[in-house]
Amino acid sequence: MNIDEKSAEKIQRWNDVVPLGRTGINISVLGLGTWQWGDRFFWGYGSTQDNSDIQAAFQTSLAAGINFFDTAEVYGLGKSEKFLGRFMKTIPLPERKGLVIGSKFSPLPHRLRKGQFGGALNGSLRRLGMNQIELYQVHWPYSARSIETWAEGLADAMKAGLIRAAGVSNYNAKQMKRAWLVLKERGYFLASNQVAFNLLNRGVEKTGLLALCQELGVTLIAYSPLAQGLLTGKYTPENHPKGFRSGSHHKALVEKIQPMIRMMREMGEEHGRKTPAQVALNWTICKGAVAIPGAKNQRQALENAGALGWRLTPEEVAALDRASDEVVS
Repeated sequence: MNIDEKSAEKIQRWNDVVPLGRTGINISVLGLGTWQWGDRFFWGYGSTQDNSDIQAAFQTSLAAGINFFDTAEVYGLGKSEKFLGRFMKTIPLPERKGLVIGSKFSPLPHRLRKGQFGGALNGSLRRLGMNQIELYQVHWPYSARSIETWAEGLADAMKAGLIRAAGVSNYNAKQMKRAWLVLKERGYFLASNQVAFNLLNRGVEKTGLLALCQELGVTLIAYSPLAQGLLTGKYTPENHPKGFRSGSHHKALVEKIQPMIRMMREMGEEHGRKTPAQVALNWTICKGAVAIPGAKNQRQALENAGALGWRLTPEEVAALDRASDEVVS
């Protein structure tokens, strides 16, 4: 099932784009996360999805006006970047120029020298088939080297013209401020911080990280905006998640969130029969974040796109906040 042209035009008319930090780059408020692409261990690539499935997810997202695609060198051990690079080559060059690709450097324990940052970046560029990445991020803050070391690596890459924007991921407020200061001293802006954020994980609000991002002009990119599927409404006490989400904690949580899921269904009906997943994504967007749900097939990409072109009311956002607090308190 392809997204129809009328729906795509309606989505685009809402102008659902925001600045990526202070870089002058605009990205769609809904991106596409590609962790699932090529990952066999967590996401069952090869059994629950194949090349044609993920290419359909990519094309459907494009048709919906999504221009931001997030990957990383560790996703599928490089396969995600290769898939993304291959899919981009199927797009006419004028249209390709409007895409924003984000990838990530992994500060693994064996990476002790600053020069290894450049080697990893060049590897990502090669797999993506690009000369420059729009957004390059340090994947996590914990490393044998300091936050400042890898922030300097980002600044060096900016100076060399290998990346257009510098970001971080999984950084708390203090860690982000340290990276921001290094880049500021070098004459650059920190563009983004990519962290887990959803109705079941609102730590970025509670700790002040979201507020600090807004103060410093840093775009907060929300990964796992559907809480790894728990907010889609497809799981019930009779139908629990499988695989790595099948533990007792997830089972208990599925039962606990059912009243909130019912509320999301009711809100969705008021906005044109939107699904709980679309309501959850829209809530994240209403909070001022860019949501990057994954999609391993066309159906999931099409459902994600249904979060665009409308907004929950402030009263509905507040009601979901209260329901969230009851679940995770």
